Amino acid sequence: MKSLQKLILPLLIIAVIALVYLVYFSSDGGLGSFADFDTNNSAVKDIKVQILQEKGINNNAFYAVDKAGKEVQVHADHLPAGIESANMVVLRGHLNKDSFHAHDVLLD
Repeated sequence: MKSLQKLILPLLIIAVIALVYLVYFSSDGGLGSFADFDTNNSAVKDIKVQILQEKGINNNAFYAVDKAGKEVQVHADHLPAGIESANMVVLRGHLNKDSFHAHDVLLD
């Protein structure tokens, strides 16, 4: 009985650590949401989006969609080689009122 009591506290600590890790630190690998951005804030944040290839890519601009289905035009400082065949990208930038300004575009 005493050995069982000695195991309960360590098991509870391990369970709490696992729960914190699963909730806060693990990512689902899915798309991000433009709703997480504030248009009044120019802080640079990352978001994973799907490129809408059917709308085309030209002049460092393209359209992307987030997990909620919101379409936003993306204006990038520069586009990486191979973006024409990419399905998803990670954008590093900020959301304006009518578009997303990407300082960096990373192929996923």
